[in-house]
Amino acid sequence: MAILPIIEIPDARLRKISEPVETFDAELQQLIDDMFETMYDAPGIGLAAIQVGVARRVLVIDLQEEGEGVKNPRVFINPEFSEPSEEKNVYTEGCLSIPDQFADVERPATIRAKWLDRDGKPHDEVLDGLLATCLQHEVDHLEGIVFTDHLSRMKRDMVLKKLEKLRRQQRAA
Repeated sequence: MAILPIIEIPDARLRKISEPVETFDAELQQLIDDMFETMYDAPGIGLAAIQVGVARRVLVIDLQEEGEGVKNPRVFINPEFSEPSEEKNVYTEGCLSIPDQFADVERPATIRAKWLDRDGKPHDEVLDGLLATCLQHEVDHLEGIVFTDHLSRMKRDMVLKKLEKLRRQQRAA
């Protein structure tokens, strides 16, 4: 396994629409393993393949609670969702491709999701809570969307200015 470099905005690859996975081979399994290692190292709770420069419809999620030490890795290949609830949830979202920046994002509270797992087995479930939010966030990446696209122009500009200030401070250090 390897820790892969995470691409960050404004890298144009983050705006690319990812291609469906058609072959479940050793290369795909290696990508999944590397994505988990990268996500845990970051640390984060979700990672889409495009965030490591691979434009394939693969994402990994692990909502393990801090300090619990129990991992619950989940793989979503070619995920799609439908039937978004009218009820909304607001979560403070962050993103490994927009480091150290957070903002409240409103999304449907529940969704019906369909995906394939790492072995190609199909799943169809109604998801809610943080898992539903995280899946929507990561599927956005597969469509070339980042969480700041859901913010007002003023809030998005504030987040991006804070990120640029942080980068300048890091370069000066």
